[in-house]
Amino acid sequence: MNRTFTMTRRVAFNETDMAGVMHFSNFLRWLEDAEHAFFRSLGLSIESESDGRRISWPRVSVNCDFSGSARFQDELEIRLAVVRVGRKSVSFQGDFVLNGRTVAVGRSTSVCCVVLPDRFESIEIPAEVRRKLEAST
Repeated sequence: MNRTFTMTRRVAFNETDMAGVMHFSNFLRWLEDAEHAFFRSLGLSIESESDGRRISWPRVSVNCDFSGSARFQDELEIRLAVVRVGRKSVSFQGDFVLNGRTVAVGRSTSVCCVVLPDRFESIEIPAEVRRKLEAST
């Protein structure tokens, strides 16, 4: 995997099912949180202005594979890496690590878009943003 951005999170009670196990959907939420924190670490935002246009990054693909579980109050490390920077898209991989063991691997792809009143329109990643993303691969 490429250079990683790392953050930690503790499983909250409301993120678990009745057995006290972290609900699978929260791994995807945490992956998104890690992506947003990564963008901020680069001085960027998941929503910004570029050339007078409102830019955002809607997801076009997301998946997660599980090899373990996390429970209430477990602290996980999310290791996020940029795995591909395309002309208009960026793909991430997030490894969820509990006590040194990977319990899940999430992947997502987002497309750089200008936000219009009635739709999103994909655009090439602005040069300044591309430079920062590529420096992280």
